Order: sequence, then C-alpha cells, then structure tokens
Amino acid sequence: MFGHDICGCLVSALLAAAGAVLPALLLLVVSRLLWEFRWSITRDRTCKLPLPQGSMGWPLVGETFHWLFQGSGFHISRREKHGNVFKTHLLGKPLIRVTGAENIRKILLGEHTLVCTQWPQSTRIILGPNTLVNSVGDLHKRKRKILAKVFSRGALEAYLTRLQDVVKSEIAKWCAETGSVDVYAAAKSLTFRIAVRVLLGLRLEEQQIASLSKTFEQLMNNLFSLPIDTPISGLRKGIRAREILHSAMEKIIEEKLKKQQTSDYCDAFDYMLSSAKEDDYELTMQELKETAVELIFAAHSTTASASTSLILQLLRHPDVSERGRAELESEGLIGDTHGYCRSRCHGNIISEESDAAEKSSSERRSAMNKTTCFEAGDKEEGRRSRTHVPYLSLEKLSQLSYLDCVVKEVLRFLPPVSGGYRTVLQTFELNGYQIPKGWSVMYSIRDTHETAEAYQNPELFDPDRFSAERNESKTDRFSYVPFGGGVRRCIGRELALIVLKTLAVELLATVDCTLATETYPRMQTVPIVHPVNGLHVFFNYRTHGIERNRRESTHI
Repeated sequence: MFGHDICGCLVSALLAAAGAVLPALLLLVVSRLLWEFRWSITRDRTCKLPLPQGSMGWPLVGETFHWLFQGSGFHISRREKHGNVFKTHLLGKPLIRVTGAENIRKILLGEHTLVCTQWPQSTRIILGPNTLVNSVGDLHKRKRKILAKVFSRGALEAYLTRLQDVVKSEIAKWCAETGSVDVYAAAKSLTFRIAVRVLLGLRLEEQQIASLSKTFEQLMNNLFSLPIDTPISGLRKGIRAREILHSAMEKIIEEKLKKQQTSDYCDAFDYMLSSAKEDDYELTMQELKETAVELIFAAHSTTASASTSLILQLLRHPDVSERGRAELESEGLIGDTHGYCRSRCHGNIISEESDAAEKSSSERRSAMNKTTCFEAGDKEEGRRSRTHVPYLSLEKLSQLSYLDCVVKEVLRFLPPVSGGYRTVLQTFELNGYQIPKGWSVMYSIRDTHETAEAYQNPELFDPDRFSAERNESKTDRFSYVPFGGGVRRCIGRELALIVLKTLAVELLATVDCTLATETYPRMQTVPIVHPVNGLHVFFNYRTHGIERNRRESTHI
C-alpha cells in the first residue's frame, strides 16, 4: 500500500513536470518554425532560384551565440554541411556567407551595382557615419580620394623613420622584461603607438597613451555586438568608449590645428587636411574626430593580429627565420655594433620620442646609413643589443623578396579578419541560389584562402608559394584577398605591410625569441584572429659571438 502511494506520487510529479515543460518546449519549437518561416518569405519571388541552405537559429538572436562560442568551427561545420554558400542569422541580421574565389569576385566587383558596403549595425553606430568604412557612393569616392594622399608613397616614406623608431623602442621594452611577454597585448600596444604617434602625429604623455589605449580596447571589444542599446549592453559600452575618445581627440585636434605646422615632417592628419583643401572641402570637427578613431581602428587591431601571427609563424618555423636572416645579411641590414652602442647609448632605451624622429628632412636622410641603438638598460649579457638595423627606406624593403613572401603567407595562413560585409542592392545568383535584395552578404577571406584550388597544400605554412617561380595566387587574384578587393580594397594595406616588414626586420636582425609555454596557443578567429590566453614569449637581444645559455624551447 505504501509502495503504491510512492509510485502514485512519482507519477503525479512527473505528469505535473511534463505538463509544465511540454508547453514551453512546444512554444520554443513553434517560435523557431515561425522564425524560419518569417525569413523564408523574404525571398525574391520574381526569382525562381531557392534561398541558400542553412539555419536562421533562434528568434532575435539567430545563431549569434553559436558563432561567438564556436569561432571558425561555426563556419567550417556549416560549409561542410551546406556548401560554399549558406544562410544564417548573426548580430540581428539575416546573412548569407560566401566562400570561393569566383563567388568573391562577383561580390567585390559588384560594389555599387549588386552590393554596397554594410558593416554590422553595432559597428556602424560605434564608428560613426562620417567614416570611410560606413560611407557609400559619391561620399565614399570623395573620402577615399582625400585619404589616398595619407597612404601615398611619399607619405609612407615620410612615416617610415618614425615608425621604425617606435618599433625599436617597443622591442627594447620586450627585451627588458625579465619574464615572458604576452605578444598579442604587446603588439596592440605597438600598433596603438604607431597610430597615435606616426599617423596622428600626437605627442602624448605615457599616462595619456595608456588611458586612451584602454578606452580604445573597450571600443574594440564591443564593436561586434548585438544592436541592443541598454545600460549593460555591449553596444552601450562601445558608445561610451567612443564618446570618451571623441572628447579626448577634440582637445588634441584643436591644439594640433592651432600649432604652426613645420615643413620637415607631415603626419596623416597633415596630409588629409592638405588633400581636403586641394579638393575644396573643409572637414568638420566631427569628421576629424571620427577619422582619427578610424585611423587608429585601421592601424590597430588587424595589424596587431597580423604582427602576432608573424611572430608565431617565425617561432614555429626556425628554417623560415634563418632564411630571413640570411637575406638581411646579404642586404647589409645586420651588423655587430656593440662598441658603438656602448659609447653612444650608455645603456639607455631610446624611445620613439628620440631626436632622430625630430630631425629635419636633410638630417633624417643622412641618418639612413647611421646606427640607432636601443638597449634595455641592465648589464646582463643578452639584454643589450649587439646588432643594429640602419634606417630603412621603401626601396630597401622592396628588395627583401623572401621577407615579402613570408609576410604574404602569414596573411594568407592567418588573415586578421574573417571577411567583409555587404548589403544586396539587387537580387543575383551564386552557386545556383538566389541572393535576395535587402539581405546581408559576408564574403569569407579565411575560408577562401583555405580552400582555393590555386594553392598547393593550403594547410601548410609555405612562404615559397609566393616566390617568383611559383606565385600560386597569380592564377586567380581573388584567391588571395587579405585586404579585400575592388573599390573597397583596404586603403591602408601598404602601411600595414610596411609595419609587418619593419617588425620582421628588427626582430630577425636583433632578437632571439623563445616560446615560454610548452605548447603553442590555439587561435581564436572571432572577431579578429588572436591567440587564446595569449602567446607568451621570451625576448633577448642577440649576442653575436658571445656564447650564452639558451632556453630549451622553440626559438627564432
């Protein structure tokens, strides 16, 4: 009797639980089906082709959380299941993701006719309407024309000496560390300083730089978020960071505009103002603030990601490092200068504020063949640079053919961003599916690099694939798109390449690097490629001829 009562109670409890759970489950199923139906009816009924396969996920959030948590695995699994063209729903928008050189060609060459640029809504809100990435049509053409002078060959040549000083200074700090360095964090510090010091020409106190860098990091962390503006949302955090940056930039820009510009050095702001004046266009303060943040955005995270990937691949492939060093030696970029450094530097770190960056044009040109020494300050052997790199020129960088192959392969193997966004202006066809008007399209850079038929063994890191003899990407230029393509191709691509090459030259010529962990980190791909839990490395200046103990781990 007692047992029957217990069984009866259990059955009643189970029935009650089922009665509570089943309606909720039914509601979830129905809501998901309605969500799928809601997007299926947005297909272009004048086109007989079906929508791409795929899932729209759950109401409102779509598959956003799957994407954030799974990273590149999200796209790989869906590409394997649905093919090179599939639909999904990310960051509040229906999206069709596209892979393949031919498919990407159609999208990139269809700018202003088939598609127009379309970053996620949160990105557009945070960066602002006056930025190049958010402008379209004639506005985009005008802004691109103004900014073209900022990244012209003459401008890049003018930036190079100061840029190299910043790189030398940051490497000196890495070598001064008694412990390991988190390379991704250090690379972000490096590229932020390059953006502020070289592009914007701002001379800030260390405390100001640290504060602005922290605020900018908050902006970047929330750039790709759900477009929901609540007090605790990522979008609101990004907007707050933007307002702080704009406030700081306005004060700095006002001071900069008041000062009389000398003719011996021009930064990006100077070139931009000059270009706008030539075009009879006066930039407003709001445009200047948004452009300043955009310049930092363009030079910061993606270049920091690529810099980290560069160091990672040099660590993984010592043979590549040795070939790179051999090329530098053959070009006269590696030399022993211990005695010279001791007499000139007295063990001090020369910062990017060094006199070399403030010399007149004639003095700077004469400095190209002289030594600038950067030392870590302590007396321990291996903490002091015994090599030097003369000031570089664009011509000298162009002569480093193997280094160029290495940088290109880094950008193919680990492109900083996974792809680009566009909005469809008119329905068109890809792979037998309709791409309906009004939907968003994301073309995949990473997946295309990994699957393009142009590459032999694309899963391998092989700089020689870009050598003059092989040049695998020549068969289809859209199989290699780390900077996008068409009229929207990254306007700062040459500057990014110069930063990466300068960093590679300074590291290979002056530094020994050893991995501080037992294994290499896993790489996260969302929203920008970066190592999970960091890439930790020991940096020591090369001793050249002085035998010293080396850590028993992989090293450059």
